[in-house]
Amino acid sequence: MKHHAPLSRRRLLLTLASLLLLTAILLCASLCLGSTAYRPWQLWNDGPDALLARDVVLSLRLPRSLAALAVGGLLALAGLLQQILLRNPLAEPYVLGTSGGASVGALTALLLGAGSVLVSLAAGGGALATTLLVFALARNDHSSQQARLLLTGIALASFASALSSLLLSLAPEGLLRGMIYWMLGDLSGAHWPAAAAALLALLVLLWPWSRDLNLMSHGREAAHALGSHTLRLQWLLYFCSAAATAVAVTTAGMIGFVGLIVPHALRLLLGQDIRLLLPASALGGGCVLLAADIGSRIILAPQQLPVGVVTSLAGVPVFLWLLQQRGGRR
Repeated sequence: MKHHAPLSRRRLLLTLASLLLLTAILLCASLCLGSTAYRPWQLWNDGPDALLARDVVLSLRLPRSLAALAVGGLLALAGLLQQILLRNPLAEPYVLGTSGGASVGALTALLLGAGSVLVSLAAGGGALATTLLVFALARNDHSSQQARLLLTGIALASFASALSSLLLSLAPEGLLRGMIYWMLGDLSGAHWPAAAAALLALLVLLWPWSRDLNLMSHGREAAHALGSHTLRLQWLLYFCSAAATAVAVTTAGMIGFVGLIVPHALRLLLGQDIRLLLPASALGGGCVLLAADIGSRIILAPQQLPVGVVTSLAGVPVFLWLLQQRGGRR
């Protein structure tokens, strides 16, 4: 069996520095671009324009940009963890129904008038329940491609979407508009500190398990033979992927395909070493969602598109292309 070579500190630092530079460039662009013409350098001008620029740049654009970075990182991290579990690059929270389960939990709590804490807990419970149900229904799938598990996840995602539509039909008029916009993926007014804290906590929790995750990517049997506690590791991946998805969904609603595209693209660019992919996925996911958010603000300016619409429009063709590529290899 091929073992992973020791991770070069220089390679790790170079990769992270490149992604941090890209993050800084996109963050600057996000602070400069929008439906109004205010720019960050106007903060230091005198007069009423400085006050308006402060409100637009610091109160609207900056929190929204930080939320995009945190939520995108959470979604990419959740996608990476589920791809390790399945050994399938087509796995991600949106496709496997984890996002749908979180959405059903959150919408149910919103419909019942629950507070933000209970909404987050309901989303986490829905995400975890859907994840466990997918793996329970397809537990006998021992194929190398895990096709049965992937199709089970897609079926449950469709079922969760139907339940979400039912909950929307039951919602009173006062809640309906906000729930619909939230379902489409919305970063305006998103509370970024909780998402950023969750992302950092998950990275700190998962980093010591990097060696075991590398072994797990070869399969449970191989990981067990090399001394890894596979059952404990599976439960860790279940809870971490569900938690990341739940926080992302409660922060910004339903945003698809970030968890699919980012880990898969980074594997092609950087290789299979999880020690590198963990931080790279967190930064890369944030960059992708931030770029999508910039697009959502300028495509039809001054009107703003839901960011989930932009990621789906870009993600669906990529997903279909990946399916065709895998089908061709078979």
